[in-house]
Amino acid sequence: MEAIKNSNRLCQSGKTDLKEAWEKIYDYAIEVVGKEPCLEPLLTDVILSRTCLGSALAARLSRKLAREDMGRSELEPILREVYVDNLEITHAILQDMLAIHERDPACQSALEPLLFFKGLLAISTYRASHHLWTKDRKPLALYFQSIASEAFAVDIHPGAKIGCGIMLDHATSLVIGETAIVEDNVSIMHEVTLGGTGKESGDRHPIVRSGVLIGAGAKLLGRIEIGACAKIGAGSVVLADVPPRMTVAGVPAEEVGSAVSVSPANDMDQSLACDD
Repeated sequence: MEAIKNSNRLCQSGKTDLKEAWEKIYDYAIEVVGKEPCLEPLLTDVILSRTCLGSALAARLSRKLAREDMGRSELEPILREVYVDNLEITHAILQDMLAIHERDPACQSALEPLLFFKGLLAISTYRASHHLWTKDRKPLALYFQSIASEAFAVDIHPGAKIGCGIMLDHATSLVIGETAIVEDNVSIMHEVTLGGTGKESGDRHPIVRSGVLIGAGAKLLGRIEIGACAKIGAGSVVLADVPPRMTVAGVPAEEVGSAVSVSPANDMDQSLACDD
């Protein structure tokens, strides 16, 4: 619990100003409309008719998550209340947006994840569901988990504790269990599982420290700890603790050397190059 408290403090003390970031996103949306007029209805609804990032997030997600059992007119006020009234949540999402922009060469602006990247939309939905979970609105939190799983093929339990600056690259088939802890500045590829090992109760999912890169298809199972700035090779099955700055790979995963990078999460290099 102390780890995630420290992580949240880092999110809230970041230097990125929400107002300044929103102005840049708004200006870029105007540019896009000039180049692609057919996108004007979407951009007007989600960005140009809004006054802040929290309101834009509520609009975008309510469009994506609306269902017969709960339409946009019901979803948007709930999401707006979460994002607009809790700036620490919106700030964490902004850090996620910037992480994608900085780490993904396919991303040309912070606006693109908000409009088109389901990894960002999925973790933003998780952040709303986690807020509801902590406020003892657990049925509604689980509802958001369920519709996010349908919409994005991403299943993050609202009880999980996740820091900011998280990049979910592609995100398809990502699963994060109820008692998992993910600290700040972590990059996770598609088809990753942070799961339990059976029917045990209590703390049963992994702890992932800051700076970690988890390769595509990796499965991390049980209450194991992945040390800061470690690297998990694609397709690995990790059943034991991984020391900080260590690279592991294989089934079951074994140490293949210490990581070359100071922060694998930032470098996004999935090769198994090591210092030794």
